[in-house]
Amino acid sequence: MRITYIFIIVFICSLGTGLAQQTPAPEQSKTISIVGATAHIGNGELIENSILTFEDGKITAIGASGDIEASGEIINAEGKHLYPGFIAANATLGLVEISAVRATDDEDEIGTMLPHIRSLIAYNAESKLIESMRPNGVLMGQIVPRGGRISGTSSIMQFDAWNWEDAVVKEDDGLHINWPGSFSRGRWWAGEDPGIKPNEEYQQHLRELTEFFNSSRAYLSGERKIKNLPYLAMESVFNGDKKVFVHVDGEREIQDVIEFKKDQNLDELVIVGGYEAHKLSSELKENNIPVLITRVHSRPENEDDDYDLPYKLAKLLHNEGVLVGLQSSGSMERMNTRNLPFYAGTTVAYGMEKEDALSLITFNVAKILGIEDFAGSLEEGKDATLFISEGDALDMRGNILEKAFIQGRELSLESHQTELYERYMDKYERESK
Repeated sequence: MRITYIFIIVFICSLGTGLAQQTPAPEQSKTISIVGATAHIGNGELIENSILTFEDGKITAIGASGDIEASGEIINAEGKHLYPGFIAANATLGLVEISAVRATDDEDEIGTMLPHIRSLIAYNAESKLIESMRPNGVLMGQIVPRGGRISGTSSIMQFDAWNWEDAVVKEDDGLHINWPGSFSRGRWWAGEDPGIKPNEEYQQHLRELTEFFNSSRAYLSGERKIKNLPYLAMESVFNGDKKVFVHVDGEREIQDVIEFKKDQNLDELVIVGGYEAHKLSSELKENNIPVLITRVHSRPENEDDDYDLPYKLAKLLHNEGVLVGLQSSGSMERMNTRNLPFYAGTTVAYGMEKEDALSLITFNVAKILGIEDFAGSLEEGKDATLFISEGDALDMRGNILEKAFIQGRELSLESHQTELYERYMDKYERESK
């Protein structure tokens, strides 16, 4: 019996090893230059026939061929395209592996006001889903908790790590608030009228949120004799160390968020979702409020909306001078995060310039998240988090990665999906002979 138990344990361990993520890449050990590619800087600029050199994980030089010299190991990327790594804002990657298996779901905690909850320590660096992001160029992400009125605190991770300590590039970057809705839809599955109806508790929910902020300030300015973790977590919000991300969609609600920002003297606030943000674009610009817009590949929410509103929302806000980024929350959001570059590509079809669309998932997002000093564009002194694509990375036909690097470390682009692809391609090739 003991031998049987030992055999079972060994079998399970070997099975887990076979399903594990690839070992994280070793540190960069030599200077590398990528030569001949069309470099998409990420900030709207483009360099044809470029040279980019990086050493010790940092970009040391970038420019047109002839203006600078290549050094170290040369990677010939003539005819190919060079991009900064795409950044997935407002993601839950690493917090949930299989939605139907409760033991793998760690995105939501019980409670309403949860500023002390941190996504950081729940992050699973060996998630199969994270591994599947990298072949599409998604190399970093803001990992966000869900649920409650105040969900908790996000952190920003790079997608090649042993654990959360290795993965984090910005710890506890922002507080996330789920703003109440002034209207709701009836639950048709419960026999209710599926139409829109006013939320009679909207003002009460706003008062509760305001009272929590005010109570937190009062506690922090007092003697703090009794430790109150939610109130203590608000200190970094009030002193400006954390941004405030407000998940909100409606016009009236966004207007209330703008007033809340003023009343609470919040320096840096970001709208997440912002389905009707275009109706308040001048107010958002005036108050320096950026928007991480609702998923581009979505249907209109209201009967009188333009059929293509989700596709052109980024363009509408961009035209008015609002800082815009993309995110992919919603149904099956973890799987759909890999489609981030194609969301940006869709905005091009609906009016965005190609390099401006690229900024929606690179430099703009880096500025919104507060990591533009080291990420989001191909500039000297920034992290060498970048990739080479055979074609246009915003088009699924051209998004074919040849090489990818995170902080100078060359990644494996294999995943469970690519392994299955190779396996069944081989199968059908054999059968066709």
